[in-house]
Amino acid sequence: MHATGLIGAVILAAGASSRFGSPKQRLLLGEVVPRVRESASVDALVVVLGAHDVETDAPTVRCSDWADGPGASLRCGLAALPAACEAAVVVLSDGPDINPAALDRVVEVWRAEGGDALAASYGGVRGHPVLLARSIWERIPVEGARTIAPRLIPCDDLGDPGDVDTPDQLPERLRGA
Repeated sequence: MHATGLIGAVILAAGASSRFGSPKQRLLLGEVVPRVRESASVDALVVVLGAHDVETDAPTVRCSDWADGPGASLRCGLAALPAACEAAVVVLSDGPDINPAALDRVVEVWRAEGGDALAASYGGVRGHPVLLARSIWERIPVEGARTIAPRLIPCDDLGDPGDVDTPDQLPERLRGA
């Protein structure tokens, strides 16, 4: 159905990390970026920065409106992707265990069956990545993609990507890093 267009990836890393107490992106992007790059489905990648300066070898875009909400950061990232991208997978910088196969699975289902929004699910609960077809990029609200009801694609067998909001949620391998 959508076999020829490019797929972009947007890694959201613009938040203030207030619950974490320091810029968690500095610890987590080094885990997330390589995993997204391992996906066979991703043709272009951008990391959205905002509250903190964070070094990464990935292309970045600074979102000056990051404090307006996740929708502002997401729109900045989508706008930075190449015009040839037909869809984008959205990944959070605080999900250090994202499985590249989850990105591939969501993209594969979208290519075969279409749809405006698809999301990986774990135990029946919506998670990441979230795939957004270009047709809805202009309609991203202030709250971000969480207000868009996606088709859920089960990824339980691939492991939950994680959600690090506080230091005690860091995977053991990253403690003391």
